[in-house]
Amino acid sequence: QERLVESGGGWVQAGGSLRLSCAASGRTFSSYAMAWFRQAPGKEHEFVAGSGQRGWRTDYADSVKGRFTISRDGAKNTIGLQMDNLKPEDTAVYYCAATPMYSGSYSDVNKYLYWGQGTQVTVSS
Repeated sequence: QERLVESGGGWVQAGGSLRLSCAASGRTFSSYAMAWFRQAPGKEHEFVAGSGQRGWRTDYADSVKGRFTISRDGAKNTIGLQMDNLKPEDTAVYYCAATPMYSGSYSDVNKYLYWGQGTQVTVSS
């Protein structure tokens, strides 16, 4: 059974850093596009960053460009999100997601087949 499990969330002051990890199991996801989304209270899922199969192509939301970096390790079947210079508006539950539809935009939440349970990130001012 396919499963995605996030870790690494927590509390940090503005300007600080956190690194999220997502461990995938149940199948090899190297040919899948994978992404990070986030959801703040009362808001819809928001695209954060995406990575194509084997990490050949990446994309970021404008709000995190230059601060966040997505990475993936095909051998370990993991995906990471390094978050630097965090801001209070980055506070949300962060989810990793995977889809076999690796072409096109990574930001379409509806194309993702597998989702993790989420990890909370809280940034205080």
